Amino acid sequence: MNIDIIPAIDIMDGSCVRLSRGDFGSRKIYDADPAAVAKRFEDAGLKRCHVVDLDGAKSKKIQNAAALADICKTTNLVVDFGGGIKDYASADLAFHSGAAFITAGSIAVKQPGIVEQWMRLYGADKIILGADFLNSRIAVSGWQSDSGLDLWGFLDGYIEKGIQTVISTDIDTDGMLSGPSLDIYKKMRQRYSNTRLIASGGVSSMADIHRLDNIGMDGVIVGKAIYENRITLDEIREATK
Repeated sequence: MNIDIIPAIDIMDGSCVRLSRGDFGSRKIYDADPAAVAKRFEDAGLKRCHVVDLDGAKSKKIQNAAALADICKTTNLVVDFGGGIKDYASADLAFHSGAAFITAGSIAVKQPGIVEQWMRLYGADKIILGADFLNSRIAVSGWQSDSGLDLWGFLDGYIEKGIQTVISTDIDTDGMLSGPSLDIYKKMRQRYSNTRLIASGGVSSMADIHRLDNIGMDGVIVGKAIYENRITLDEIREATK
């Protein structure tokens, strides 16, 4: 298996939670200690982790920097972090808290000039584009608003600017355990052959991960499937050997 399995830790009020389709009202708490969750992932042989500050995404300001720092101190996981990163101070806070990469989501739509400056300041390889979509349109503000932008035009523009890695989440499948949007990811893989592409949303089993691997996706973010034991850490340990 060539695909990177990247577990998700979504943080709200300091706890590890999952949502369904980005609905904050659907919150389900899985663990009050995100760092302990991250350590279990590391012990299963995983190397990376996708951390999202849901409070930050909603409030437009990082709220869970302490939890991020705790994860990075407790483990050697390579962490990408998103949620509430809206300016230079918040980007610096994320990096100083231990994040190896930051994800530019809503700000990539609303203030592209800042993202381009981050790419120059930190390096294009340190900035991940968050392309979260619903019905092929980019969503922003914690997935609460439709930006009006077409997914493909949005990706074209940033890849032309030098973005090297994209995390793309189909909001309609996120947290639903209904399977990933393979047709969209196939098209994405064919269209952007030189970009690192990470799929997110809908993964419900190891079979789904194998399907994404077979179409050439570089990474897959897995959340609820792990927390609901649809994919066990033993299965992941075996797959990552």
